[in-house]
Amino acid sequence: MSIIQAILLAIIEGLTEFLPVSSTGHMVIASTFMGIASDPFVKVFTVSIQLGGILAVVVLYWKRFFQSWIFYFKIGVAFLPAIVFGLFLKKLVDQLLENIVVVASSLIAGGVLFLFLDSYFERRSRKNTSMEDVSYPRALKIGLFQVVAMVPGVSRSAATIIGGLTQGLSPTTAAEFSFFLAVPTMFAATAKSLIDYFAEEGGSLNSQEWLLLGVGNVVAFLVALAAIKALITYLTKHGFKVFGYYRIVLGVLILFLWAIGYFEGVELSNF
Repeated sequence: MSIIQAILLAIIEGLTEFLPVSSTGHMVIASTFMGIASDPFVKVFTVSIQLGGILAVVVLYWKRFFQSWIFYFKIGVAFLPAIVFGLFLKKLVDQLLENIVVVASSLIAGGVLFLFLDSYFERRSRKNTSMEDVSYPRALKIGLFQVVAMVPGVSRSAATIIGGLTQGLSPTTAAEFSFFLAVPTMFAATAKSLIDYFAEEGGSLNSQEWLLLGVGNVVAFLVALAAIKALITYLTKHGFKVFGYYRIVLGVLILFLWAIGYFEGVELSNF
């Protein structure tokens, strides 16, 4: 992997991790197009640069992280389902669902859902809400929605935002809680990826790989800062429909590329 490729992947990660469009789907296309999808380091790179996204959330909402222990308890409750299902079912989910067609199908299905999301929730009584309105039962239910994102292409952000909306939260509060929940989720995924990589590859990263990780995290951090701000502003004014159209187009594109053999030999376990 070259430094230019690392920067491009980090830009894609920073843009798509917090938008409800599936970062996995974008990474599949981008890394395959670059011809580096089979590189073992790409797996650890694409997961590890999520640390930049974590830092972006902490920087933007730093006051929230130092406000109350109740905040951490709520995030912990929401994170709990991912731990349980991740430990006991992830291997099964990987075996059954990790393929290109599932990514594309999930993108399209989620896109269709997003086309009707705004009108559906507009018909329900919804007031402006804040993080104080996220009770422990609501947090747990949102965490269960995050489990659905184990299916490649669903999008962790999309699942948790929709989960928040079903619990009566406003789009802004639902998105913000999704950002906060991403911190422990992405940190755990990064730690696991690094541990697995060191175990499988026998030990360490070379100086070039550490440089790529450093550059990737810096770029992902800066791009994620802009993406998070843009998403909150956009949702407040326009809603989710544009993400629905985008997901459908991307899903159809992936299916087309798969049909012509573009992804031959590529497995999602690389991501």
